[in-house]
Amino acid sequence: MASRRAAVQWLALRTPQPVASRAASTRFTTPCATPQRTVARGVARVQVGVAQRRHHSSFPSDKRSKFYEFQDILSLIQTPSSSSSPAKTLLIDVREPAEFAANTIPTSLNVPVSSQPDALLLSDDDFEDRFGFAKPPRETPVVFFCKAGVRSSAAAQLAKLAGYTQVGEYRGSWLDWERRGGPGTRDAGAGGGAGGSGA
Repeated sequence: MASRRAAVQWLALRTPQPVASRAASTRFTTPCATPQRTVARGVARVQVGVAQRRHHSSFPSDKRSKFYEFQDILSLIQTPSSSSSPAKTLLIDVREPAEFAANTIPTSLNVPVSSQPDALLLSDDDFEDRFGFAKPPRETPVVFFCKAGVRSSAAAQLAKLAGYTQVGEYRGSWLDWERRGGPGTRDAGAGGGAGGSGA
């Protein structure tokens, strides 16, 4: 019985699928995921493909972003500047305005990267007219975050192209902040408002 099942699976993998049904059964889990195809032959059903992966573009080592973890962001909002870094580090939420209005990390500013990808390339006056606050100077340390870390990576690359020299990313982004009960989240009481769970 087992050898028959193995033979049916082997045959299913090697039998060409008609072009029309191949297109109909191909699905993408994300725009950059590898296509996965389900092949059905008789009683055998085999999943073909590889696991979904998230890719981050890489820059030369001198242009890479500084990566921030939960505790780093917590320190930034509790002590906005230190003697070693007199310039205030700005947290920039690159999610859309509706997401920002629903909840965000305290002290962050909203510069949505999906609907406003040219934001950091604008003149100082145009930026202030559009967003209602002054454009950060290019030497100011900036840390980008979004919901899960993908849009923030894009924003960090755009900032580097715009001439920003101290660019950081909180790759865990809002999902990590919320999961750990960071200040400003609905679960902040559970972690003492400071992510006390340590998860």
